[in-house]
Amino acid sequence: MRSLLTFLLLATLSAEAQQIGQNTTPGNTDITTLSVRSQIVIETVVVKDKKGNTIDGLTAKDFTVTEDGVPQTIRFCEPQSMPSALSDVPLTPSGPEDIKIYNRLARTQITPESPGDVRYKDHRLMALYFDMSAMRPADQLRALAAAEKFIRTQMTTSDLISIMRYSGGAVDVLQDFTADRNRLLSILETLVVGEGQGSAESVDDSSSADTGAAFGQDDSEFNIFNTDRQLSALQTAARMLGQLNEKKSLIYFASGLRLNGVDNEAQLQATVDAAIRAGVSFWPIDARGLVAQAPLGDATQGSPGNAGMYSGGAAMATTSNLQRSQDTLFSLAGDTGGKALLDYNDLTKGIVQAQQSITNYYILEYYPTNTALNGKFRHVKVSVNPELSAKLDYRQGYFAGKEFSKFTTVDKERQLEDALMLGDPITDLTIAIEINYFQLNRAEYFVPIVVKIPGRELALAKRGGAEHTLIDFVGEIKDIYGGTTVTNVRDNVNIKLTDATAAELAKQPIEYEAGFTLLPGKYLIKFLARDDETGRIGTYQTTFVIPNLNKEEKRVPISSVVLSGQRVDLKNAIYNAGKAKDQEKEAMVNPLVQNGKKLIPSVTRVFSRGRDLYVYLQAYQSAAATAKPFVAFVSFYQGQTKVFETQPMAVTPAATNRLGAVPLSFSIGLNQLPAGEYDCQVTVLDPTEMKGTFWQSQIKVVP
Repeated sequence: MRSLLTFLLLATLSAEAQQIGQNTTPGNTDITTLSVRSQIVIETVVVKDKKGNTIDGLTAKDFTVTEDGVPQTIRFCEPQSMPSALSDVPLTPSGPEDIKIYNRLARTQITPESPGDVRYKDHRLMALYFDMSAMRPADQLRALAAAEKFIRTQMTTSDLISIMRYSGGAVDVLQDFTADRNRLLSILETLVVGEGQGSAESVDDSSSADTGAAFGQDDSEFNIFNTDRQLSALQTAARMLGQLNEKKSLIYFASGLRLNGVDNEAQLQATVDAAIRAGVSFWPIDARGLVAQAPLGDATQGSPGNAGMYSGGAAMATTSNLQRSQDTLFSLAGDTGGKALLDYNDLTKGIVQAQQSITNYYILEYYPTNTALNGKFRHVKVSVNPELSAKLDYRQGYFAGKEFSKFTTVDKERQLEDALMLGDPITDLTIAIEINYFQLNRAEYFVPIVVKIPGRELALAKRGGAEHTLIDFVGEIKDIYGGTTVTNVRDNVNIKLTDATAAELAKQPIEYEAGFTLLPGKYLIKFLARDDETGRIGTYQTTFVIPNLNKEEKRVPISSVVLSGQRVDLKNAIYNAGKAKDQEKEAMVNPLVQNGKKLIPSVTRVFSRGRDLYVYLQAYQSAAATAKPFVAFVSFYQGQTKVFETQPMAVTPAATNRLGAVPLSFSIGLNQLPAGEYDCQVTVLDPTEMKGTFWQSQIKVVP
C-alpha cells in the first residue's frame, strides 16, 4: 500500500503532552542554549630503529604532527606495549565435545570505550570476521578450523579477540573483545556450516555450466548487488571497530570477492575510506587455500558446453575469475595497511601475520586547527627527533567530516543506512509510534502504523515563495525468531504548507501512516525519520506481536482497539502522498477508512473535552455456523470507581462475511467527563458462547 502522510492540526494536545522527550519548560524563553562542537584526530604510530626494533619511552615532546603542513598541538600521548607470551588463560576442554556452550547473543555494536576505561590498554585487538555468504561449506570449515587452531595454540596474553559474522544481510557481533579462550571456542562451535549461501556469487561467462535451461536473465546485475552488500557489511564492521582508539585488525575470511567491472568501485572506495577513518586494517584470508583447477571445471558443476571448451576461452575465464576475486582481497588489504593471505592452505598463518603486525606503538591525539566540515582529504605527517633515526608507520591522512548541508545524495542515503543499523536510538527528533492489527483473512493481518513527530522540531524551507518541510522516512520490520527482514518502507516527501498551516506547524504534530500485511508472529520494528533540511534524525524501535486469533478459544477474538480524537477527510488532507487510486485501494483494505474519512489513531492518548472520543475495533466469529450477535460497551474508571459507561451495543456479523468480522464503533462525548486521567475499558461479550474479552488503556482528558 502506498504510504500516506497527513499533517494534522490537533488542537487537543496539552502543553504537557507536547513535551515528550524534551528538556525545556513550555513557554520558557529565558533559557540560553550553548552549543559546542569539537573534533579529535587519533593517530597510532609505530616507531622503529634501523634494526627494526621498536623504540620505547617516547613522550609527546618527541613527536611533531602537521596537518596539511600546519603544526598541531598533541593533547595526548600514550604508549601501548604488546607482550608476546602465549595466553595464560587455561583451556578447560580438551576437545570440541567438551566445550561448554556459552549463550551467544547476536548484537549490532562493539562495546565502545568509556572515559577512563583502560580495558584495551596494552592489548592487541583482532576481530575474526566470517563472511558466510562468500564461502562454500568446505571453505567455512577450513576458516573455522584455522580460527580454532589459533585460539588454542597461538593466542598471546596481549590478544583480545572479537567474533563477527555476516550472514542474511546483517553484521552480527557474536562475541565482543575478550581473552577468554573457552568462550571464543564455544562461539566458533555454534556457527552453522552452510549458512548464508543464498547470496553466493555465480558468474556468467564462458566457464559457466550449460544446464540446458531456456534463455533468461543472467546473474550479472544480481552479482553487482551482492558484492555491494558484502563490501557495505565490511564498512559497517569497520565503523563498529572505529569506536575504539587502539589499532584494530579485521581478519576477513572469504572465498574471494569479485568486483563487477566499475559498478562496485564506489562501494569499495567507501569501505576503504571508512576503514582508514576508523583505524582498521583489513587482513583478508582466501578460505579456498591453494586451488588446483581443472581446465574445464571440476565435478561440482556441469560442462560449459560451448565453443569456449575448444578455443581455451573456458579455461581462461576460470583462471581469470579466480584472479579477479583475489585482486579485490589484495586491494582491501593494501589500501588499509593489511596483507592478504592467498593460495596458502594453512589459513592460521593469515591470523598470525595480523597478530605480529601490531607491536609496541603510540596513540597520539590532537584537536585539528582546521575545523571546517567539508569532507576533504587532509594530509597528516608525523615525525620524531632526527637524532633517533627512526622509521615511522602511521596513517597518512583522513577525510574530514561533513556538514549535512554539504552531503551528496549518496551521503544522505548512507546516513540513513547507518542510523538504521545502530543499536542505540537517535533522539535528535522526538518520535512516537502506534501499531495496530486487523484480520484480513484466515492467514493475514493488516497492520497500520502511525508515526508522530512534533512539528516544532522540524525546519521549514522557502521554496518558490511557499513554506516546505522535507522529511525522509525509513521503516523496517524483522521477524524476531528468524532475524530476517519481512517488509520495509522508504519514503521521501516534500510537504508544501500555506502561510496559515506553516504557522500552526510550531504547535501541532505531523503524523505519518503506513500499512503492512503480516502473518501471526513476533516482530521487531525500527522506524526512522530525518528532517531533510537539518539532517536531524529520530529513531523508534520496539517489538510487537500479531496473535493468531484463529486459535483463540477462551475469549472473544478481537483486533487492536483504536482510540482517536479526529476523523479526517482524505480529500481535504493538507498533504496526501497517495493518488485517487491509492485512496481507493486503501479504503478497501484499511478498516480505519470509511465513507471517505479516516480515523486517525491517537499516539499520545490525550483528548480534549471539547471533542468526541472515537473507539473502533473488530470482533471475529469465524467458527460459528450461524451469525450471532456481539454485545460491546466502553467504561471509564478512576481507580476502582466507574465514572461513566456507554449503553451496550449489539452487532451481528454480516452473512456474507466469511471471516465473521464485526466492526464495533463508538463515538463518546468527553464533555461528560471531568478533566483528568482515566482507565478506558472496552468490553466485548458473546452471550451465546458465554465468552468475553476486556481491553484497557490509560487516557487523559484535558480542558
